[in-house]
Amino acid sequence: MNEREKAAMRTRKLAYAAMYLAIAMALPFVTGQIPEIGAMLCPMHIPALLCGFLCGWPWGLAVGFIAPLLRGALFGMPALFPTGLAMAFELAVYGGAAGLLYRLLPKRKWIAWLALVIAMIAGRLVWGLARWLIAGLAGTEFTAAIFLAGAITNAIPGIILQLVLIPPLVMAMEKAGLALNQ
Repeated sequence: MNEREKAAMRTRKLAYAAMYLAIAMALPFVTGQIPEIGAMLCPMHIPALLCGFLCGWPWGLAVGFIAPLLRGALFGMPALFPTGLAMAFELAVYGGAAGLLYRLLPKRKWIAWLALVIAMIAGRLVWGLARWLIAGLAGTEFTAAIFLAGAITNAIPGIILQLVLIPPLVMAMEKAGLALNQ
């Protein structure tokens, strides 16, 4: 790839990342219309993961980190502290791990699911660590029960949605020539 092609690829990745960031800003408005499970669908996780898979780990990490902080600053949700801050680290790991694993693991049809599951586990562990550190600094409590409720129990609809939606979307975008994770 020559310098001109590299610059064009960087520009395409920047445009895609901006699109995923915009989706992360808008998608919670859509899922928020379902009061019973809207937040449980983890709407900002989807664009961060897709960005990692399709643009590469650096872009997924950046979009994942910026999305909750920007959305919190613009719209007040999530609250920047402690939720938005912990989510920033969680989503950064989601996007970064998904992109890195998908690039490094051998190309098989099921690899998107494996990379997704590992990224989801890593992101939730980082979220728990971030919340624990924030709670310690704030002088509040973050127990194992709070971790399990936030990372697993309350997120079950989002986990299912991500497992069903993301790998087929990644494969469809690759087939259409729209994946830039090279």
